[in-house]
Amino acid sequence: MSNVVWQHYQVSRVEREQQKGHQAVVLWFTGLSGAGKSTVANALEQELVRRGIHSYLLDGDNVRHGLCADLGFSEADRTENLRRVGAVAGLMLDAGLVVLSAFISPYRAQRDKIRQSLPEGKFLEIYVATSLDVCEQRDVKGLYKKARQGEISHFTGISDPYEAPEQPDLVLDTAALSLEQSVAALIALLQQQGVIR
Repeated sequence: MSNVVWQHYQVSRVEREQQKGHQAVVLWFTGLSGAGKSTVANALEQELVRRGIHSYLLDGDNVRHGLCADLGFSEADRTENLRRVGAVAGLMLDAGLVVLSAFISPYRAQRDKIRQSLPEGKFLEIYVATSLDVCEQRDVKGLYKKARQGEISHFTGISDPYEAPEQPDLVLDTAALSLEQSVAALIALLQQQGVIR
């Protein structure tokens, strides 16, 4: 990429944050399929909008309809999927948004790489720690059933591993917490981190 030169902007992320009246941050929701990542992130975004906070939700399934429609589910494709999402989250962060990213993202190294690509303190890891048993009982999309029947290979939690975060910024178990309690915990985290008042 010797012919590609970084274009420096005249408006900084800090100026965009000041314009919006809150800090920018990436909340990275990770956990098994069916853990409640998208449900919690969706409810949080509704609360942020109600409070006048500028945000955007990046959801695993939705991203695969456009930005990552050309990718499958091999390890290489899943890694590229997250690389692209991390890059988009970084651009949205620079725009001054609170970015909610809901992705299984099963490997610590993948999540750490995204964290390292962002400015210090701008990546908050939210571990939606709902157990495999509960996720499998929910099986909202019927994926666990297909994985157990051998119709889906490399399925996280069944035939592929999930590496839980070692030091997440927040742990949520949606089997133990109501949706309202999960959102309240996230709002408290954002206030504690100085993202919102």
